[in-house]
Amino acid sequence: QVQLVESGGGLVRHGGSLRLSCAASGRTGSIYDVAWFRRAPGKEREFVGRITWSGGITYYSDSKKGRFIISRDNDKNTVSLQMDGLRPEDTGVYSCAAKLSAAGRYGTWGQGTQVTVSS
Repeated sequence: QVQLVESGGGLVRHGGSLRLSCAASGRTGSIYDVAWFRRAPGKEREFVGRITWSGGITYYSDSKKGRFIISRDNDKNTVSLQMDGLRPEDTGVYSCAAKLSAAGRYGTWGQGTQVTVSS
C-alpha cells in the first residue's frame, strides 16, 4: 500500500506563492504517477496536474499552465506543487493522489491541505 501526506498549505496574499508537498510512503515503487487536485468552496474537485513517478513527465490542466509547476524528488519520495501568482479563486483544499498504472484510477489520497488566497 501507499500512503500520502500533504503539507505546506496556508494563507497567502493575492499574487503570492506557496509550495505544497506530498510525501509518499509504503510501496512507493508501485506508484505510476501522482496528481494534485483542488476542491474550491462550493465546487467540484478539479484536476490540477500530474507527474509520472519514474520519468517525471508532467501534465497540467489548461487553466494551471504557467503558474503551477509540479516536480518530484524520488530520493525523498515527495511530489511538490509550486504555485505562483496566486489568486483568490485558487483558494481550496489541495490533495494529492496516486495511481499504480497508466490506466488505473487515483485510489490513494492524502488528507488534503488548505490554501487560502486573500484579495
